[in-house]
Amino acid sequence: MIASLNRLVDLVEDDLTEDVDLGRAALELGTTEYHLRRMFSSLAGMPLSEYVRRRRMTVAAADVVSGSGDLLDVAVRHGYGSAEAFGRAFRSVHGVSPGQARRDGGPFRSQPRLSFRLTVEGASPMDVRIVTRPAFRLVGHAARVPLVHRGINPAIQQHVAAIDPQEHQRLKALGDSEPRGLLAVSADLDPDRREGSELTYLHGVAVTDEAAVPEDLDVLPVEPGAWAVFRAAGPYPETLQTLWAATATTWFPSNPWRLRPGPEVVAVIDRAEDFSTATVELWLPVESA
Repeated sequence: MIASLNRLVDLVEDDLTEDVDLGRAALELGTTEYHLRRMFSSLAGMPLSEYVRRRRMTVAAADVVSGSGDLLDVAVRHGYGSAEAFGRAFRSVHGVSPGQARRDGGPFRSQPRLSFRLTVEGASPMDVRIVTRPAFRLVGHAARVPLVHRGINPAIQQHVAAIDPQEHQRLKALGDSEPRGLLAVSADLDPDRREGSELTYLHGVAVTDEAAVPEDLDVLPVEPGAWAVFRAAGPYPETLQTLWAATATTWFPSNPWRLRPGPEVVAVIDRAEDFSTATVELWLPVESA
């Protein structure tokens, strides 16, 4: 995976004026566009599209300051159809317009070329199992919420708090399938996992296809397939967020599995009364690499 990501960086650098054909690149690298996007954003800390934009504007800044041609020429040279579009992109990265940068010589926010390396860690083994599941359904109460990478997600917190306590008991009684217990489900995630992008969050349980589901509940069908199930315990939600990061930095690069499209499911196995600590299972849909 590390070699694939570095080759992707090479493809970006080959022609910064054009977007990389990710579908074709993934095929050549023997992986999928979905997995390539997710691993890049997880390890780089930004979506591929944001990295490309920053690199373009880093290289463009040199042309702006050097005075080689007017600003429209610079814009066209870097793949923009107008000076206005180029100016918006330039300002979004550097905080100043191209004209100001040319006059004052900056300031600039440079994006270095990325290089991915595998750090040898793994002294603490990860608690993971591979489970193959037939088709099932996730049912409960769903809402559209923004993606938050660190700390508590206020929109999710508000959504769960609005559910009547008795409803939790009804949902628990309805669940008849793995993953067990009340579940936190994230679906329809942005492929690049951009902060603030919308996703579908469902608070509910897993049921078989045969189970009768009340009409007032939202339903997410789940296709059959393999799941990597990671378990961890500690402060909540920090432990869960750290666990997800560890799957990208440690587990996927060294195991013959890759992510496939599907919901991410968190099962709370045990928790403190105030939810300050918890034992959780993170279910990620995977396929053989």
